[in-house]
Amino acid sequence: MRLSLKGRIALIILAGALLTVMAVLATAYHSLVGDFEQLHSEHQAREAIRSAEQVEQTLALRMNALESVSAQLSNGTMLDPAPVLTAKLERQRNLGSFFPDGIVVMDSDGTAIAESIMVPERLGTNYADRAHFQQLFETRQPVISHPIIGRTTGAPLISFLSPILSDDGDLLGVLSGVVNLAKTSILPEQRLAEALRDGVVFKILDTDNLVYVYNGADLSADLQPLPAPRQDPLIDAALSGFRLGVTERSDHRRWVFASTHLHQLGWVFVRAVSYEQAIAPARAFFLRFAGISVLIGGALALVAFWLAWTSMRPLESMTRQIRVMATHGGDNRPLSESGVSEVVSLARAFNQLTAERKALSEVKDDFVAVVSHELRTPLTSINGALKLVQSGATGVLPEKADELTALALRNGERLQTIINDLLDFNKLRAGKMELVPVSCLVAELVQEAISGNEPLARSHRVQLRSQTAVPLPARLDPLRLRQILDNLISNAIKFSPPGGWVTVRAEPISQGRLRLTVSDQGEGIPDSFHERLFERFAQAEYGTMRASKGTGLGLAICKELVEQMQGHIGFYNSDGAHLWVELPVMAPDDHGGAEIQPDEETGDDHAICTNQ
Repeated sequence: MRLSLKGRIALIILAGALLTVMAVLATAYHSLVGDFEQLHSEHQAREAIRSAEQVEQTLALRMNALESVSAQLSNGTMLDPAPVLTAKLERQRNLGSFFPDGIVVMDSDGTAIAESIMVPERLGTNYADRAHFQQLFETRQPVISHPIIGRTTGAPLISFLSPILSDDGDLLGVLSGVVNLAKTSILPEQRLAEALRDGVVFKILDTDNLVYVYNGADLSADLQPLPAPRQDPLIDAALSGFRLGVTERSDHRRWVFASTHLHQLGWVFVRAVSYEQAIAPARAFFLRFAGISVLIGGALALVAFWLAWTSMRPLESMTRQIRVMATHGGDNRPLSESGVSEVVSLARAFNQLTAERKALSEVKDDFVAVVSHELRTPLTSINGALKLVQSGATGVLPEKADELTALALRNGERLQTIINDLLDFNKLRAGKMELVPVSCLVAELVQEAISGNEPLARSHRVQLRSQTAVPLPARLDPLRLRQILDNLISNAIKFSPPGGWVTVRAEPISQGRLRLTVSDQGEGIPDSFHERLFERFAQAEYGTMRASKGTGLGLAICKELVEQMQGHIGFYNSDGAHLWVELPVMAPDDHGGAEIQPDEETGDDHAICTNQ
C-alpha cells in the first residue's frame, strides 16, 4: 500500500515526535535515577555519620565523667588507700549511671584494688597485658578500648581508662569504667529503630575483630563473626573502603549503601536501602513526567500535522483543478498562488504552462477553424457537382462511373460532416454558438430524425422506431435538438447488431422538463469506456476492431449542446445502451407559436415550427 504525501508527512511527524519523546524520556530517566541514587547514597551517608557522631558523643560524655572522678582519687602524691577508694566509688552514683557494670580502680601496675560493684575474682586481677592498658601506660592519656570479652564475666565489654596522675605527672593508678554491651547499649537505638521501621539495613562492624557490633536485627550478647569474603557484597563493599555506591547482595537485590568509620572504636557504620525503594520516588515522578511529555509530544505532533496539512491543502485544491482542466479542456483558470513558497512556485510554474497551453490551444483552434472554413467552400462545390453528375444532369453515366461518383459523393459528404463537427465543437468551446429557440412539436422532430437516419439504418440492417405518443409542444432550438438526435441515433445504429432495433422515446418527466432516450440492442457501453464516453475524439472499441467510424466528436458535441441548453445527458446499460437527455423546455407562445393543424388527408396533427 502506497502512502500519500500527506500520510508520509504524518508518519514522519509521528515517528519524529515518538523518537524525540522516547529519547527525552530515556535521557531523563537515566539522569533522574542517577540523581536519586546519588541523593539516597548521600542521605544514607549523612545518617551513618550522624549515628557515628552520636556514639562518639556518648563515649566522650562517659569519658569526661570518668576523668572528673579520677582526679579525686589521690592526694597529689599517692593513691588513696583501698577502703577510701571503695567509699569514694560508692558515693559516685552519677558515674554509676554511665557505667552500670561497675567502676574499678587499678594501681600503677594495672592490678584491681577497688571496685564499686562486687564482681567475684575481679579484685587482685592484673590487666596490664591488655592492649588498651599498655596504650595508657605509654601515653598517660585516657583510652577507650575496642570491644573485648571480659575475663571474669565473659561478656562483650568496652573499657574506659582514665589515668590517675600525681602533681608531677607520674602515674599513680588507673580508673576504669566498664560498659557491658550485652546489657547497656551505647548505640543510637532510636536511629536503629527508625532504620528497622523504614526498611533500611543498618549494621555496625568491628573491623579489628571482624565481628558484628550490631547485625541489623537485634543487640546480641554474642559478637557474631562477619561473613566470609564474597558472601555478602554489602559487607565487602563497606570493608573495602567505598564510602558510597550501589551493590548487589546475595539475594540478587540491588542496594544503595553508604558507610562511615568510627576510628575511636574501629567500627564501621553501614546503612543501605533497596534499590527499588530508593528509586521508587524517581519512577513515580518519571511516570508523571512521561505522561506530561507524551501529552505535550502529542499536542506538538498534532500542531505540526495541522501546519503540514494546511501547507498541503493548496496542493489538493491544485490537483482537483488540474483534473478538471484535464477532463474539461476549456477550463484554463489559473491556480491560486498562495501558501508556502514551494506551493507558490509550483502554482506559478503551472500557471505559466497553462498560459502557454491556452495560447497553443487558441492557435490550434484558430487553425482548425480557418482550415475547416477554407475546406468547406470548395467541398460544398465538389459535393454539389457530384450530386448533379449523379442525378443525370450530364447524361447517363456508365455503371462503373456511377459507382465511383456515388463513392466520391459519400466520402465528400462524410468529409463535410467531419468539417461541420469540427466547426461546431470549436464554436461550442469558444462559447460562440447561439441557440435560436422556437415553438415546435418534439414528436415531429423525433420523426424527422428517424426519417433522416433511415438510409444509414438500412445500410446497417437496423430498424428505427419511435415511442413518442404525444406531440409534446415545446419552445427550444429545433436545429440543435435535431443535431443531438441525429448524433445519438447514428451512434446507436453503428453499435446495433444486424436485425436489431433502435428506439427513440420522448416523454415529459416533470413540469417544464423533457426526457429523450435513444436505445439500441447492442452489447452496451464497456465499463472501461464509461468515464471517457463524452470526451472528444473518444471512440469505443470491441476486441481489436473499432466499433464506429468518425471523429469521435459526436457525443462530445451532444454534451456541450445539452449543457448549453441547461440540460443533462447520461446513459445506462440494460439489454443494450440507453443514452438519455433531459432538457428544460419553455411553453410555446400563443402568438406565432406552434400551430396544431389537422392533416387534410390523414387527419393527424403536425407542427409548423416558426422562428420567434
